[in-house]
Amino acid sequence: MLGFARTGNEALVSCLGDPQRAVAAYHELLRRGRDAVAEIRIGLHHENPAVRAGCCRLLDHLVDTDSMGQLIAMADDPDARVRTAAFHALACDRCKGDICAPGAAEVLEPALQHLASDPDAHVRAMAAELVGKFVHADGRAVTALATSHAQDPSPVVRKKAGWFTPGGAIYQRTAPRAPRQRDSPNQAIRDWTREKGTGRAFRLPKP
Repeated sequence: MLGFARTGNEALVSCLGDPQRAVAAYHELLRRGRDAVAEIRIGLHHENPAVRAGCCRLLDHLVDTDSMGQLIAMADDPDARVRTAAFHALACDRCKGDICAPGAAEVLEPALQHLASDPDAHVRAMAAELVGKFVHADGRAVTALATSHAQDPSPVVRKKAGWFTPGGAIYQRTAPRAPRQRDSPNQAIRDWTREKGTGRAFRLPKP
């Protein structure tokens, strides 16, 4: 990107804390991709919370196996902006490419804790999204989201939690489908003949 072509990765990470240069630095780091991941991981420990939050957002796209544990730890950062960015990165699958998203064993417990007791509504809302990923696999997720839907002081959090509870839009959309009934041998053969391009099926004699 013009203006940052010769800027090192470490300096670019520091620019994430500068309101005038943060957006350009973010996009340049994202463009550099894997070549910048080491410095982005170091940036998770920067004294400026804006830098830490920016690094979490970058790892939403660039996280690798070695970075996942550090990203999970950021969910307990003292700054709410950082916690929000960390939970978003952990909940979002579409940006991860070929990296497997963390499982319940790694992230469900911290997400449940923050959904129940984080003082910041934005953090609780993002924690609800992460908890919602496990509603069809872990009963604790359903219970926690139902409680949040009924009792959270923020209407935004209550609404989001409701999406993931039984009857909610996302709960319904992500529900596992019933296994398809297997075709009979005769039907399987008829389908096979169609796929072979005969244009018509033959009828097998009755046994």
